[in-house]
Amino acid sequence: MFRGRHSLLMDNKGRISIPTRYREFLQERQDRLLFLTNYEGYIMAFPQSEWVKVEAKLAEQPFLRRNFREFQRFFINSAEECPLDRQGRILIPPALREYAKLSREVILAGAVRCFEIWGRQAYDTHRQDLEARDFDEVLHELQII
Repeated sequence: MFRGRHSLLMDNKGRISIPTRYREFLQERQDRLLFLTNYEGYIMAFPQSEWVKVEAKLAEQPFLRRNFREFQRFFINSAEECPLDRQGRILIPPALREYAKLSREVILAGAVRCFEIWGRQAYDTHRQDLEARDFDEVLHELQII
């Protein structure tokens, strides 16, 4: 699973080094390809094995429902295949870097089956918002407490 938060530096070409723990998880699953797409101002990064499930689920949805079609247009049209190089890095495509307003400092945040790539400033702002929220209802629904 992808968990934890990692502060990284993106190089001038738009490459980031995937943390060792994430690389090990990808190797265990024999995933050397990530699919990156835009979502809510950040980038979602899915291993190929999880991305296949996302696409299959979307393919099952009724095409004539406008909200599904528009979501698919937003989410799938922006998806890019990003292989890990020998050093365990990925190149974030320019369009996605621009969408997420990525600069040199980025945050990788685990999200169980995928991970998120944020610009440092946007992540810090979002994190402050989350810390002010009450998640008791979610914990109860998940039957964690």
